Amino acid sequence: MKEGEDYYIDKNGLFVFTEKYHLKRGYCCGNGCRHCPYGVKKTGSEKENQTDSPKSDSEK
Repeated sequence: MKEGEDYYIDKNGLFVFTEKYHLKRGYCCGNGCRHCPYGVKKTGSEKENQTDSPKSDSEK
C-alpha cells in the first residue's frame, strides 16, 4: 500500500482508505468506510444503501 494513493492519515491519526484502494480490493467490507465506492453509509450502528457494485460517477 502506498500512502497518499491507497490511504492517508487523518487529523486524528486514523488510517483512511481511499476510493482507489477500495476499488483495487474489489469488494465491500460493509463497515461504512469514509470513501466507500460501493454505496454503504454508516448511520450509527446501521448501514444503508449496501450494494455489490461501485457507484457510477453520476451517483457520487
